[in-house]
Amino acid sequence: MSRTWTLKDLEYWDERIREKAEEYGLSCFPQEFDVCDQEHMLGYMAYHGMPAQYPHWSFGKAYEKLKTLYDYGVSGLPYEMVINANPSLAYLMRDNSLCLQVLTIAHVYGHNDFFRNNFMFRDTRPELTISLFKLHADRIRHYLEDPSIGQQKVEETLDAAHALSMQTRRDTAIRKLTLDEQRDRALADAVPPHDPYEAIHKRPEYKEPNLNRVPIDPEEDLLLFIAEHNPYLTEWQRDLLRIVHAQTQYFLPQIETKIMNEGWASYWHHRIMNSIDLPEDLYLEFLVHHNQVVRPHKGSVNPYHLGFKVWHDIERRYSAPTDEEVRRHGPPEKGAREKLFEVRETDRDISFLRRFLTRELMEELHMFEYKRERDKLVVSQVADEEHWMTIKQTLLRNVGMGTVPVIRIVDADYRHNRALLLRHEHDGRDLEMEYVEKTMGYLYQLWGRPVLLETRLKDASVTFSRTESGFERIKN
Repeated sequence: MSRTWTLKDLEYWDERIREKAEEYGLSCFPQEFDVCDQEHMLGYMAYHGMPAQYPHWSFGKAYEKLKTLYDYGVSGLPYEMVINANPSLAYLMRDNSLCLQVLTIAHVYGHNDFFRNNFMFRDTRPELTISLFKLHADRIRHYLEDPSIGQQKVEETLDAAHALSMQTRRDTAIRKLTLDEQRDRALADAVPPHDPYEAIHKRPEYKEPNLNRVPIDPEEDLLLFIAEHNPYLTEWQRDLLRIVHAQTQYFLPQIETKIMNEGWASYWHHRIMNSIDLPEDLYLEFLVHHNQVVRPHKGSVNPYHLGFKVWHDIERRYSAPTDEEVRRHGPPEKGAREKLFEVRETDRDISFLRRFLTRELMEELHMFEYKRERDKLVVSQVADEEHWMTIKQTLLRNVGMGTVPVIRIVDADYRHNRALLLRHEHDGRDLEMEYVEKTMGYLYQLWGRPVLLETRLKDASVTFSRTESGFERIKN
């Protein structure tokens, strides 16, 4: 039977776990916990974990969906939610058993350490997180209550901004070049490279770059670009676009490190829970809950399971490598603990899996690829000697932001009539036409002039257009 608990119990185990985390070398923000019931947890889930968030119908829709699924037993609630903030804030479910609370607290410290140390989170300004989200909420409520603006106009702009929010710059750790730096690079790239045999070669023609084109470099931050370059937007509309963009940039690192982050937290909760001398009944219950968290899922990748396995494999390879691993890669250049902390700091999911998801581990996990044939799902490849790399490449293309197409603005004055020209970076996956039409409709709404999109469809170059007369495909 699960034990009941008091706040003193949670304080006692929190202190024990925090001491173990420090002993193992975890470096965390100060940690705060909020004990809440299922209604509040559902609300936090709908609002992405934030205690303060701006009002929008999509959050209410998310709440009603989550509550309905929970009420009918279709889905449960998470054991915890953690906010990347300083101090870090985590929510604990009031109805959970003592064992689940202790497990959750240990898991939270793993997330806390990851948020503080992984390179993807360095520009998220965690010390300002909660106050900034509250400030955003207050500004949007002000626009909603302004009789000259009102709810309908605000929601129309937010609807468009939400639809385009993921079309943003992904490599946030790389500094974006200033306008002057972009011009300097364009000039340097236009100069023909030095040719040691220029006396016998025809000199390449110098093509002066168009430094008046906007943008000079293709632009991925669609919302920011529109906010800065559409002169017909009002200041409150620009503010809404910047708010949605800022919140997307805050959540982007969590999307890009989901497998690493959940695996890291699971690795450390497993390690800590096995070292704090739990009473036998709590320990047996912990084993049940831990196995439920890190078990493989049917038909999809469980990030807890995959991350947990990869972190443990890194530890094994750098503490007790096999003879074959030593023969292929040489002896480990550093200890397991040092390597774990290095990877935690320097990688995100795509590099983490590319570097450390080995063929042997894929075979151990029985990874496979499947496809739909008529009305059935059929296993097309398994992780054997011939196909493991193909399966791995499929996985890499679908982690983090890999499922979101890369679309850049290449000309904001196409054919000199302020038409917006965008180009899709095709990676072998065609865009889905339903989303193309809706997305271009939102782009047209925010830009106010014709919008064109270049892509490939069934191996042919195509251009789509959205104008006042509607959406259409242009013959190339």
